[in-house]
Amino acid sequence: MSEQVEWGLHCCLTLAWIGGEHPMPAVRLAEWFELPPAYLTKCLQALTRAGILQSVPGARGGFRLARQPADVTVMDVTVAIEGADNPFRCTEIRQRGAGVDPSAPEFRTPCAISTVMHRADLAWRRELAGHTLADLLASAPAEAAERTRRRYALLRG
Repeated sequence: MSEQVEWGLHCCLTLAWIGGEHPMPAVRLAEWFELPPAYLTKCLQALTRAGILQSVPGARGGFRLARQPADVTVMDVTVAIEGADNPFRCTEIRQRGAGVDPSAPEFRTPCAISTVMHRADLAWRRELAGHTLADLLASAPAEAAERTRRRYALLRG
């Protein structure tokens, strides 16, 4: 998993804490977290395409949440950035090599490795889908929200 998932989640939480009244430009979010602006912009664009963020054009534009925090799961953010594919790719190497008959009955079903990896992926997805941005906001220290708002107010002047 790329670090952009972490970036996306932190940006979503920051945008939730500051509210949607004032969109935050990508460059400001990049400065906020000391991230490379071009890469963060790609991450924010992916979240926008997924309907998680809204891009507001213009001199006072930027990004804001497009949905309520309770309506965005950690899985939504992860899929928006990483895609929906299972990270494990079974290439059936057990069917290769000298003397192997790929039509043997044992190859009609997935191997134990593939089965375990598939189950792990499903468990991971269920866990991420079971947590929303609202859950993350609620579990953050109370001072994190206030610190974010104060910091943003200073940036806005």
